[in-house]
Amino acid sequence: MSNTPEPVVKKKSKVPHTYVIIFSLIILTAILTWIIPAGVYERVEAPDGRMVVDPNSYHNVDPNPSMPFDVLQAYPRGLGAASSIVFFIFIVGGSFTMLTGTGAIQAGINSLAVKLRNNDKMMIPLFIIVFSIGGATIGMSEEAIVFVPIGIALARALGYDSIVGMAMVALGAAAGFTAAPMNPFTIGVAQTIAELPMFSGMWLRLIILVITWVLVIWYISRYAKKVKADPTKSYNYEREKLLESAEIDYDNLPKMTGRHVAVLLIFAAGIGLLVFGVIQYGWYITEIGALFFGIGIVTGLVGGSKPSEMAVHFLQGAADISTGALVVGLARGILVIMEDAQIIHTVVHALAQFVVALPGAISAVGMLVVQSLINFAIPSGSGQAATTMPIMAPLADIAGLTRQTAVLAFQFGDGISNSIIPTSGTLLANLSIAKIKYEDWVKFVAPLILIWSGLAAVFCVIAALINYGPF
Repeated sequence: MSNTPEPVVKKKSKVPHTYVIIFSLIILTAILTWIIPAGVYERVEAPDGRMVVDPNSYHNVDPNPSMPFDVLQAYPRGLGAASSIVFFIFIVGGSFTMLTGTGAIQAGINSLAVKLRNNDKMMIPLFIIVFSIGGATIGMSEEAIVFVPIGIALARALGYDSIVGMAMVALGAAAGFTAAPMNPFTIGVAQTIAELPMFSGMWLRLIILVITWVLVIWYISRYAKKVKADPTKSYNYEREKLLESAEIDYDNLPKMTGRHVAVLLIFAAGIGLLVFGVIQYGWYITEIGALFFGIGIVTGLVGGSKPSEMAVHFLQGAADISTGALVVGLARGILVIMEDAQIIHTVVHALAQFVVALPGAISAVGMLVVQSLINFAIPSGSGQAATTMPIMAPLADIAGLTRQTAVLAFQFGDGISNSIIPTSGTLLANLSIAKIKYEDWVKFVAPLILIWSGLAAVFCVIAALINYGPF
């Protein structure tokens, strides 16, 4: 009888499903409504007509803690509150499948892959810079969702994974959105409320944009190189194995047909119309969804698909992303609980008092932390600006900081955490279309968020020390 001990088999720890994580947060939030007192700020009309918070008006109101049935209602009510984003995801997913059903996208990706065959490292910087310019100038965020499938198709064709494809688009847009040299939805709103000249202080934000480019390009390229060398290093490896291989036989590529070229030209024209509509007419989710649906129909017909085939493609595309689309409503349930119990303003008020107590330049970092925490409950950039800047601007005066520094802390707190918090509808939409689990994305992006946040803290301290202005 052998005395050799049997090997100990370690059980691999399994991260709970995304739905379990988010529903647990709903339960935790409901419990907190019994602990955190209810309170509100009054809203007043600003000179430009916008309704903003009166920083001196906070007062407690009658508590309205969540009951067990409220927790169960949070999901269906969250779906209702986030319905525009949920249905937008379904429409984009279905429409893009109509487009890809023509074979034109794959043919175009193959052609581009050939051109990048010996210089594929240029793909990541190119995507990041292009989409960051969109984020920096027109506040591109939700608008980038429709480009995620293209980024993924190209990334996989060149030997990377879906995370690289989504990151090039999503983090590229986030880099520009966060640095925000001319983002009208964050900097524009925040500076107006803080009574600063529109887009003033741009010189520092341009420096931040360039440094952020370097950081994001380095981080994604480093991961991409590792995955290309060993696909098992992918955080999305289990799902990647289930996908059809995207490797290209460069010597035997099918040639692009006239139909393929026509489809791609129509798609390019549609994207041009998208950019024009966003800039000229302020198009948002409804208009973009309608445009993409139209692109799907027209390209399907031009590409040779029969109407019934297009319908099957649309339904298949919508079905493929249903899990991710529906989780957006679940995440919105967290905000439903907080809004019903009227504890959001209480949290804002308490965090504001924390900032005032901090010494010197450290108070600027405190503002960054506060804005990041508030972003969990108010992930809308313009909404967060309207809620917090009427409070943070006077607090900056009291703390001896410039109001421009307070705006800088806001833009960092609002922008960086949007790439990881589960209440970000845009993030969840991107993940659903990319077929990436939330927990796998967190494994990938968490180190970047920590580095990015540390960099933001350094810039906040610098802004405080140089009296970053004007005023």
